[in-house]
Amino acid sequence: MNLLADLRSLSPQRRLTATEAYSVAERQAVRLLQRSGITAGPVPTEVITELAFVRVATRRLLPASGATRWVKPRWVILLNGLESPSRQRFSLAHEFKHVLDHQHRQATGALDTPTKHLANERLCDYFAACLLMPRSWIKQAYGSGVQDVVALAERFEVSPQAMQVRLLQLGLVDRLGRCRGIDNGISDVYLRSAPASPLGLAA
Repeated sequence: MNLLADLRSLSPQRRLTATEAYSVAERQAVRLLQRSGITAGPVPTEVITELAFVRVATRRLLPASGATRWVKPRWVILLNGLESPSRQRFSLAHEFKHVLDHQHRQATGALDTPTKHLANERLCDYFAACLLMPRSWIKQAYGSGVQDVVALAERFEVSPQAMQVRLLQLGLVDRLGRCRGIDNGISDVYLRSAPASPLGLAA
C-alpha cells in the first residue's frame, strides 16, 4: 500500500467524534515516522518534502502561514517564507494533514466546535505537534532531565510556544490560565490566524 493510502486508511469511513479524530491524527503521525524510519528528533522536513505526491514551495508575503492545493499530479504546499524556520516546519506538517484529510472530511465533520474551519485547523495543528514532537520522545527527553522549554524546543526544532503547548497536552507541566482548550482537553494555543488564502488555496 502506498504511503498516502496507508495513512488515510487509518481514518474509519464514518463520522468521528472529536476524541476519535485526534486519536487518528496521532496514529497517522506515528505511522508516517515509522514508514520513514525516523526514530529520534528533530524530525527532518524531508519526511514530507521528498514525497512524490507533494511539492513544497515558499513565498514572500503569503497572507497565511501556509496553504495547500491539488495541482495535478501532486499536492502543492506553500509556506510563508517570511516566517521562522521552526514556524515553517510546523506549518508544513499542519498543511500535510489537510492533504491526508482531503478525502476523509468526515474525520473532522463531527468535531464539536462552533466553526468547522476552526475544528479542522485545530486538528491539523495537533497532527503537526504529534509528528514533530511525538508523545514518547517528549516524555523520554523530559524524564531524562531535559525539562527546560527552550532546550526542548531547540532539540526538536520547534518554537518554545509550540513546545509549551505540547508539554501541556501531555500533562508534563501545569496548565496556564491563559491557555484555552477544547472539550477533550487538547489545547488550541497552536492555532494561528488564517486569513483568506490566495489563489483559492486551502489554508
